[in-house]
Amino acid sequence: MTPLQHALDLAARGIATFPMTAGKAPLAGSHAVKDASTDPARLAELFAHPRATLVAIATGTPSGVSVLDVDRQHGGLSWWESNRHRLPSTWAWRTRRGGLHVAMRHRQSLRTVELDKIGKGIEIRSTGASAIYWPCTGLPILCADAPAAWPEWLLPPPKAAWTPPAATPWAGDDHRARAYGMAALRRAVERMAIAAPGTRNATLNRETFGLLRLTSTGGLHAGEIAEAMAHAAIAAGLDRREIEATLRSALSARRAA
Repeated sequence: MTPLQHALDLAARGIATFPMTAGKAPLAGSHAVKDASTDPARLAELFAHPRATLVAIATGTPSGVSVLDVDRQHGGLSWWESNRHRLPSTWAWRTRRGGLHVAMRHRQSLRTVELDKIGKGIEIRSTGASAIYWPCTGLPILCADAPAAWPEWLLPPPKAAWTPPAATPWAGDDHRARAYGMAALRRAVERMAIAAPGTRNATLNRETFGLLRLTSTGGLHAGEIAEAMAHAAIAAGLDRREIEATLRSALSARRAA
């Protein structure tokens, strides 16, 4: 079977895929996991690239399966031998370097976990990540059973909540500018807290950039703007990494304006 045929076979089972090169790199000009699809016409277009050698599964929400990656080179087989009896019979295949990819049904609470965080040589691939479907290169499927439920004991603990650092209290003397600034800040926080999915980063950037104009009047200072907008972004569902990156971008853009 060609890589495209494997991708089409997976698509028929609701598994979204995208192509990678033989070196496990995204194709030049591609958007990697964001390109993943189950549409036959789209897959034919993606896999028409001459370097489309490997089939990568978009794990998590796009495909409904997450993957337990047992990395042989980092000692994952020891963990596997100790814990395999606790795992259900489920879809699994051999990897190029002698490890395992064990696919189970995705759970909304399941997040990607980096190598060695839950066990030596073990990684969890969930939404936003991917896993190579090595049978597309001739490596064996070790178990063809339907993906089983992800076991409770293998759920990673939730990330610790993040609280933005407190800003220095305002110490200006222009109370009219202060009242105007605080009113603008309240409105911006309200808009951020109810921003719809897909618009949250842009809303955070836009509202923060707009508020930073008021630092020149003395009504607000950058620290309190960042603190308030970060709390609103947390309420909207953004994580720390997204919030910090967006706030840095807004602050940099304002300084350059």
